[in-house]
Amino acid sequence: MPKIEVNEEVFYTLADPEGKGRRWESREAFEEALTCAKAELDEDSDKGLPEAGRTLKIELNDTNRPDLWGTAGCARQLRIYDGGRRPEYAFFSAPGRLKEARYRVRVEESVKGVRPYLAGFVASGRAITDPMLRDMIQTQEKLAWNFGRKRRTVSMGLYRISIIKWPIIYKGVDPDSVSFVPLQWETPLTLREILRQHPKGKEYAFIQEHEKLHPLLTDVEGAVLSYPPIINSADLGAVQVGDDNLFVELTGTDQAAVTLAASIVACDLADNGFTIESVAIDYEYDTPFGRQCVTPYYFQTPVFCSLARVEKILGEKLSAGECLAALARMGVRAEEASGVEDGAVSGGDNAASGGDSAASGRDNAASGAVPGIRAYPPEYRNDFLHAADVVEDVMIGRGLSSFKSERPRAFTVGRLTPVTFFSRTVKEILVGLGYQEMIYNYLGSRRDLVEKMRGSGAKIIQIANPMTENYEYVRDSVLASLMASESVSGHSVYPHCIFELGKVAFRDDAENYGTSTRQYAGFLHADRDANFNTVSAQLQTLFYYLSRDYAVREADDARFIPGRAASIIYKEKVIGVFGEIHPEVLENWGITVPCTACEFDVEALL
Repeated sequence: MPKIEVNEEVFYTLADPEGKGRRWESREAFEEALTCAKAELDEDSDKGLPEAGRTLKIELNDTNRPDLWGTAGCARQLRIYDGGRRPEYAFFSAPGRLKEARYRVRVEESVKGVRPYLAGFVASGRAITDPMLRDMIQTQEKLAWNFGRKRRTVSMGLYRISIIKWPIIYKGVDPDSVSFVPLQWETPLTLREILRQHPKGKEYAFIQEHEKLHPLLTDVEGAVLSYPPIINSADLGAVQVGDDNLFVELTGTDQAAVTLAASIVACDLADNGFTIESVAIDYEYDTPFGRQCVTPYYFQTPVFCSLARVEKILGEKLSAGECLAALARMGVRAEEASGVEDGAVSGGDNAASGGDSAASGRDNAASGAVPGIRAYPPEYRNDFLHAADVVEDVMIGRGLSSFKSERPRAFTVGRLTPVTFFSRTVKEILVGLGYQEMIYNYLGSRRDLVEKMRGSGAKIIQIANPMTENYEYVRDSVLASLMASESVSGHSVYPHCIFELGKVAFRDDAENYGTSTRQYAGFLHADRDANFNTVSAQLQTLFYYLSRDYAVREADDARFIPGRAASIIYKEKVIGVFGEIHPEVLENWGITVPCTACEFDVEALL
């Protein structure tokens, strides 16, 4: 989860509805206040420093609220929740209401297939202080690393207006054709050299290194602002304490994400006393927001939520007024409405068009609509994807402690399943026969589960999005796991007798989902005189104490020596196999002594 460090003095000032820097009376009270932002205090401030230099470390527990990942955003939520006024941001454009902009960025066709979207604004009217600059850099990194997926989908840059010649040009270029001096460097480097030599270039080279064209941001005279998303230039992109006129840009591959991130930063700077001016983005190609987009830009869609859904989820009947009051404490503008609960409301009925909600309510009522509320996400949020998200904000805004505790209405008794009871019996018998129980992962690599076992892999299940190839497949047998243990046990005194009871899964066309998961038992005996007679005697003893009759017939299994393996037949069905492990399998695992093994379907014996 994201963690932020905030200047204590700045945070308390921004979080106070009266702006006087009020402190909470205790750590417990402060932590209780942080719950409205789904946050908690990670560490106390450093009491050894002067008040102006202390920091608070706050952990955010919601990755859907990137607006909280900075001092101003987190403080804003606490301030509004504590009775502060919801801020109005007049600098936002919206569909059909684009503001006039004296600053412009031209996005050329050449960047369309590389990193196609850009948003930006100008912030002025206040000199940047050291705590403010630190917080801006932290917000930049948190948004780009977490929300922007390590700068893949969103990255951000800050520039000094005073030395920029407008308009700005955003284009794609040959990485060997352009050079400039990057931040923290003294000599010019080409874009390709930056990826190979500069520390930031090496860190983020994976984003651009395979592209033929690379994105570049310059002013109209060709001076380089930055090489997004890698590094700013050392002159136009070197923002310092005391600068009071900034251009903030964000680029990326997802226009909604880029635009939202720009809105978050603009609102944060506005809360810090900056004046925000719009920037017009002129595209040479079509985008989801059109060929011209003036940012900051409000694109979010309102969401309707019925009062019945609120009652169903929260377990308490709330009036529309109570819901509106709770949402107001979360900074969400809402209105009483009637509608059909199908998620987001689209078309003319959005915040930008300002449609007649009363008329809409009458129309909906005539078509069988239900009473509820319509919530308009704040400019800095875009996490209302469903009516349930509105209910969550109602719950937090009203306060978790305001809901009465209630005993569960359903009473159930837990118990062990028959297969668990039976598996325990199998375990007890195997332990009595001198075997030691093992516990393994159910996932493994193809090399271990198939190739080393001389298998075909016809029924093995592959994971679609594995974290590593070592856990890419679901095992279809317990024998590979037992062999893995034996392969690292050559230093121990023989004989080795180990077993496991656990789940296996394999493809099965007879099942609805095409796979079957079963409880299997397997045991392995390794010794210089281990042979077919040994494992046959152990199996016979096990089934005797289980009171199960079985039959055998010769098995053709590549894991075992031909002629020295048999299938286990129970009620005319093959439920397992046993025999002497094939020498090639032993060699694949690096095992130097003979091994016998057996595995069978425990559930088939019930």
